[in-house]
Amino acid sequence: MKKIILLSVLSLILFACGKGEKEQSIDSLISSKNVKALQEKKVALQAEIATIEEALATLDVKVDEALVGVTIVKDTVFNHYLEVQGNVDTKENIVIQPEYSGTLTSLTVKAGQRVSKGQILGRVDDAGMSQQLASAENQYQLAKTTYERQKNLWDKKIGSEIQYLQAQTQMVSAQKAVSQIKAQLSKTVIRAPFSGTIDEVFVEKGEVVAPSAQGLMRIVNLGNMYVSTTIPESYIGKLKIGDQVDVFLTSLGKTYKGKVRQVGSFINPNNRSFGIEVSVPNPENLLRPNQVAKLKIIDYVSKDAIVVPTGVIQEDANHDQFVFVVEGSNGKTGKAKKVLVKTGKSSDNVTEILSGLSTNDVIVTDGVNNISEGMKLNF
Repeated sequence: MKKIILLSVLSLILFACGKGEKEQSIDSLISSKNVKALQEKKVALQAEIATIEEALATLDVKVDEALVGVTIVKDTVFNHYLEVQGNVDTKENIVIQPEYSGTLTSLTVKAGQRVSKGQILGRVDDAGMSQQLASAENQYQLAKTTYERQKNLWDKKIGSEIQYLQAQTQMVSAQKAVSQIKAQLSKTVIRAPFSGTIDEVFVEKGEVVAPSAQGLMRIVNLGNMYVSTTIPESYIGKLKIGDQVDVFLTSLGKTYKGKVRQVGSFINPNNRSFGIEVSVPNPENLLRPNQVAKLKIIDYVSKDAIVVPTGVIQEDANHDQFVFVVEGSNGKTGKAKKVLVKTGKSSDNVTEILSGLSTNDVIVTDGVNNISEGMKLNF
């Protein structure tokens, strides 16, 4: 009823404005592109509409009834999230290269096999270094024996000092030769650098191998996964190591609880952001490097907040936000009352109300677009 009255009166106002001798019509103002006159016309009409709304609010007219849904406002914990996209990764994902070139004489693993750190994965032909090592060890033992005898004689003041020093030098040189050959020989043994799973094997036993872009095999550890992303610099100080983060994997449709494990110390001048890493548990081994993840990072918390569904908040002609509160509720019926509110942050389809509502207020949640001030409500 009020809407009908409002439209009728507005039509009369527009008609009266068109009849005025000193006032130009809206069409003529638009045609002349007179922005200033159009703005003045808009302000005048808005003032007229506000006056009509105030008058209608005081009129004792019969109001319509509406069936609505309601809820009681309660204090709750409100969290606001920063939502960003990132990529799943692991630092333990490498291609194993041979340290020594030669024929692959042994290959002890296959794709999909679980291996432990230090486990032997294969061997490369040592090209006779084993025999060289045996010879060097014999020379070392001889040099060591000679040195020990010269030392005993020198301790008894027998022989010359130069003989003693020469024996000592020969023993040290032989010892170093043995160590060098052992170090070279160890490079022919291919070992797992960390515990993980052999993802792919690129070579076969008997092939001649050397360091290359392809490598020998890929090893991945899915137990140390993390998500990397960048955050706007305005969030400096709002994030710290240990903060909890919800990590949603689009491909899996699952949400994991992660924690910030690293916060970057450098601002990228190109996009004014800094990097973070969020560790993510992987108990089911479903996470894979390069998966896309959506991060929800808490950047604001209010422990005793009043929140309402974002969709119930409306805006009037004066750009004031309001909600409809049930006045005189008896549990089944009541009257609609327009209440101006001041809103805060919004998250997950709810908005924090900073002022205007109190605990235990009954607000209209369903059917808000079909009611007006003073209308009888059924719920």
